[in-house]
Amino acid sequence: MSERQYDVVLLGATGFTGALTAAYLVKHAPPGLKLALAGRNNAKLEKLRDDLKAPELDLLPADVEDPESLRAVAESTRIVVTTVGPYIRYGEPLVAACAAAGTDYLDLTGESEFVDKMYVAHHAKAVETGARLIHCCGFDSIPYDLGVQFTVEQLPRRVPIKVDGMIRAGGKPSGGTWETAITAFSRGKQNLDAHKARRRAEERLTDRSVKLSAGRIHRLQGFWAVPLPTVDPQIVRRSAMLLDAYGPAFTYSHYAAVKRLPMVAGGIVGMGLLVAAAQVPPARKALIDRIKAGDGPSPERRAKSWFKARFIGSGGGTRVVTEVAGGDPGYDETAKMLGECALSLALDDLPTTAGQVTTASAMGPALRDRLVAAGISFRVISTEEY
Repeated sequence: MSERQYDVVLLGATGFTGALTAAYLVKHAPPGLKLALAGRNNAKLEKLRDDLKAPELDLLPADVEDPESLRAVAESTRIVVTTVGPYIRYGEPLVAACAAAGTDYLDLTGESEFVDKMYVAHHAKAVETGARLIHCCGFDSIPYDLGVQFTVEQLPRRVPIKVDGMIRAGGKPSGGTWETAITAFSRGKQNLDAHKARRRAEERLTDRSVKLSAGRIHRLQGFWAVPLPTVDPQIVRRSAMLLDAYGPAFTYSHYAAVKRLPMVAGGIVGMGLLVAAAQVPPARKALIDRIKAGDGPSPERRAKSWFKARFIGSGGGTRVVTEVAGGDPGYDETAKMLGECALSLALDDLPTTAGQVTTASAMGPALRDRLVAAGISFRVISTEEY
């Protein structure tokens, strides 16, 4: 690995989030770290390189529909970062190439189906080659994955632990994120099938238990807590399975925090209509076309965006409330999180892991320290005995 030509290669750099990630890496990578950009449109890559004022960046030909080009990229570098989604449509060939080459892989997926399918298809090979396959390295799911880990650290060790997570955020999606969400809504059966296949293939814990609880709508920390069926609990569960520090019995519930009850009802109805429309191909296409690929919120809009993830953890007679907070969740902070993941894998002294792992299990406190230094806050709000 130390003899490879590059340390980090970014695929998808000319997309909206990809360009933000490229800018972050160029600005924050230390001297000597070998970066490159990869994609199928060399003219767009050259323009981005010029915009970044980074003539030293190499540009590599790569097409998600050309497995040979992806193999060449994977074999040239220690770490591949990809922002090319929807991942269920475009992602697997690159995961396969990285698993085969022993190359670390990072993405921004929020697609449960994709994460499950990649575990079944490529986890074992990655364990064999030493590759770390790390999904959900942005707003999905770092605030929750690292936030739960931070919360667990505040509680007694070797006791049953329960954590409730709540998220509030303000922001606007890009075209790529919107297409990914609508595509996921249309694939309910495929999601369920992938989940079942994952559970059949996954290693089983024999001396500990890890559970996800769907929860119910109730009042919590001054808000209505509404169960939120995103990929985030799936990632938290994986971390808890990989890390003994989560205790002998760990339970996690995941919620959206909503101020007023009418907003809860409106959100449920709106989500139901979106899911229903996504089942009909013409309606699905019309929804996707509402936000064009490559479009995203302006810098001014992003500057007004924010997120706060709060966690209520209990175990061993201690109850703790923690919070992870930052700015624009979908883009500025996501690019920061993804960039710092790449820098952490490339530069930090980390535990030895391989296969499909998580940000908490592969990088944990080292990545959290990087994010705090970059402006994302992790804090304890309160601690009490009960």
